[in-house]
Amino acid sequence: MAQRVAVNDAATGGASRRVSRVRVAVRLRPYMEAHDDKAEGPCVRGLGPQSLEITNWRNAMETLHYQFDVFYGEQTSQQEVFLSSVKPVLPHLLNGQNASIFAYGPTGAGKTHTMLGSSEQPGVIPRAVREVFHLVREREEESQDWEYSVGMSYLEIYNEKVLDLLSPGSQDLPIREDKDRNIFIPGLTHTPLTSFSHFHTVFLPASLNRTTASTKLNQRSSRSHAILLIKVVRSQQSPPHRQQTGKLYLVDLAGSEDNRRTGNQGLRLKESGAINLSLFTLSKVVDALNAGGGCRVPYRDSKLTRLLQDSLGGSAHSVMITNIAPEYKYYFDTFTALNFAAKSKLIVNRPFVRETVSSSGDAYFGGNPLALSPPVSSVLDRLLALEKLMMGTPERERLNLLKTVAESRKEIQELKEKQKELESRALQVREANSIAGPQPQDPALKNSLPQLHRKQSTAARPKKQQAVVSPLLVSQELAAVKKPVLCSTVKSKQNGEALGGKENVAGDECALGRDWESRLEPAVLEKSRQHILEVLNSGSLKELKALQLIGDKKAKLIMGWREVHGSFSQVRCPVDEGETASVLLNNWCDLALHCTPLSSRWKT
Repeated sequence: MAQRVAVNDAATGGASRRVSRVRVAVRLRPYMEAHDDKAEGPCVRGLGPQSLEITNWRNAMETLHYQFDVFYGEQTSQQEVFLSSVKPVLPHLLNGQNASIFAYGPTGAGKTHTMLGSSEQPGVIPRAVREVFHLVREREEESQDWEYSVGMSYLEIYNEKVLDLLSPGSQDLPIREDKDRNIFIPGLTHTPLTSFSHFHTVFLPASLNRTTASTKLNQRSSRSHAILLIKVVRSQQSPPHRQQTGKLYLVDLAGSEDNRRTGNQGLRLKESGAINLSLFTLSKVVDALNAGGGCRVPYRDSKLTRLLQDSLGGSAHSVMITNIAPEYKYYFDTFTALNFAAKSKLIVNRPFVRETVSSSGDAYFGGNPLALSPPVSSVLDRLLALEKLMMGTPERERLNLLKTVAESRKEIQELKEKQKELESRALQVREANSIAGPQPQDPALKNSLPQLHRKQSTAARPKKQQAVVSPLLVSQELAAVKKPVLCSTVKSKQNGEALGGKENVAGDECALGRDWESRLEPAVLEKSRQHILEVLNSGSLKELKALQLIGDKKAKLIMGWREVHGSFSQVRCPVDEGETASVLLNNWCDLALHCTPLSSRWKT
């Protein structure tokens, strides 16, 4: 089992630095307008080896100045770009550290030319790979104690899909992160390399698999982000058999596009949207890294930023080559690219050596674990302490949790078995009872109490219609109160059984005045009649409807009768004076409602 250990600067000869700032270089493409009818000239001009100026779009009389690590003018060759920006970071690969070089800029600014170049003027990628093999040969000649191996992987991000360029038939590949927070892609083809010529034969066919298309601004525009990964593994042949791994990321980013000028439609428009979205996420990552304060860095919002996580704010020595165009039609693209480059140079990475040491004693001492030399024993002690620390916190909690889950599952299984046993016993008892027949009931368990009679529900009975208006308040005008008269219901018995027949009319009237009975004075009754007569003769539609059982239709009939035949002269009450006060109070407005036509109740 291999364990990753930290290595200080002294152990690597001072090759690693604790802090490394992103190095930013700006390269200006030559002016390509053959016929400049407007005589505008370039909008960007170099002021020195590290500074440049661009016209201020808000005020044409002013210019904006930018300062970078290096500025390459229009006449700068590919060799100069490689020697001053790329070559200084390559030795870190052989010391177990990562490095990243990527080209950024708008479409048509020369990014692919900077990274790939041509057969006459090779770009950064072929020169960097050639230099890596040159450094490996020098190290192998200096010391025979270390063995070096070089391999490559090549992929593109097209429409937010990771595609393997060394295996064109592959589908979208996932992006994963291991326990040491290293980004890797499962299923990505890794091809070992033996020489630069071998790399050339593998890389050229894979480059043809990259997606390109023609737009109005570029005849061969890259429609995807291409990433070439060069992996260098350095293994020690003698104890303690250390192994260091360094990775070189060579990234050719697709350029941001203005669809109004490129004329993209259909599939080209979709590709442009994916490119601009990933570059916008890249800008958000840079802003979050510069903001600091522990804020969230949106690496996972895009697959491009996920793969560049180690290059921006990670552990790699990073170099960004920003390509810009001098023509005025590229002005806003150039202005945006310069602002992004100015923000990117503030990012700080923290490189470290990735080293693994074998923890097997047999591998160290030829099968004799007792022959421990002091350096090896110290390494083993550190490994054991690291393993004890790892097992002390999260691993122990995980094991305890697994143990608890196993015990819970065992208890559940035991309960299920007991339940099955009880069910089988109950089934046997039931079968035995069915065979033996019904058993006599135990007298002690017999209930001698009579059965409860359920009270008949009254929910289905029709409710008596309620009064729309409240009855007359005549309680204060009662002349006399008689003693209560109890009501009885006539019941008949036949053959010793009670017959629940209907109550007679007297019983129903008694139910209306169930508790007490009272009589009204004739004056009170006359006053009520006068009030009803007054409402019938002069009352409005609303007042007529306020009378009991008089709705809108009857009220309109009364008003029509009154207009045709005149006022009513008398109200005749169908209730005898001998009726109880409770009946009169509940039915006082039935004086003129129960019979039609109106002439049968009211006389005019």
